[in-house]
Amino acid sequence: MNVKGIVFDVNGTLIDIHTNEWHDDVYRVISNVLSYQGIKLSPSVVKDLFFRIIKEQKLASGERQAEFDVVELFRQIVAQHASDVTRAMAPQKRAQLPEFLAEVHRAASLVRLQLYPGVLSTLQQLHTRYALAIVSDAQTAYAVPELNTVGLAAFFDPIVVSGDFGYRKPDVRLFELALSRMGLAASEIVFVGNDLYRDVHGPQKLGMKTVLFQSGEMTLDKCHATPDYIIYSFPELLNAVRYFEDGDRRQADR
Repeated sequence: MNVKGIVFDVNGTLIDIHTNEWHDDVYRVISNVLSYQGIKLSPSVVKDLFFRIIKEQKLASGERQAEFDVVELFRQIVAQHASDVTRAMAPQKRAQLPEFLAEVHRAASLVRLQLYPGVLSTLQQLHTRYALAIVSDAQTAYAVPELNTVGLAAFFDPIVVSGDFGYRKPDVRLFELALSRMGLAASEIVFVGNDLYRDVHGPQKLGMKTVLFQSGEMTLDKCHATPDYIIYSFPELLNAVRYFEDGDRRQADR
């Protein structure tokens, strides 16, 4: 294949991340922040609202691979529980509050955030030759700050995040959007991820070549998908790309 672009999953592929959204301390922090905005809700109530609204959003979406919207979730909490103090806020501050709460929630739940070994140096090499993009099951309020924190955001255009659309991988619409924004065909793309269902089965439906990174964050195979190449450390991706390009040359020589 004539490789012109590489599209990546993020968590479990580029970033080694661990969060604990169930820990009670996360909702103690959110409860405290809300109290500063004139919204008095106990940590247990905040926790219940958080998971209940996620469930309601997914049920209402009608999508097979439904995704929630964390900023809209906090917008709903603020709107439903605002006090006179909340309503007296400067309009700009109140408008920004849901996204700020989403970021606080993620930060409070974060246990570990770091790159897998070799990610930065590998991307630096690939970036000089290929268009790089992201298709991730995540929330923009989480994903973009985290990419900035580990110094990767500037490598990618576009960054397609499922939370902005209401559905998750392997829904082909997310991959099609990335292809459209990159101006490339599926046959010119290698997709790199760590999930056989979302990151192999999904891209292959459009004709992308796939690389499975066995980072230790693997999930059960729901579809018996077979990646075109498997890597066990991130720098091996350079070998994978050469493998696809050499295949093109072998075909051309026949």
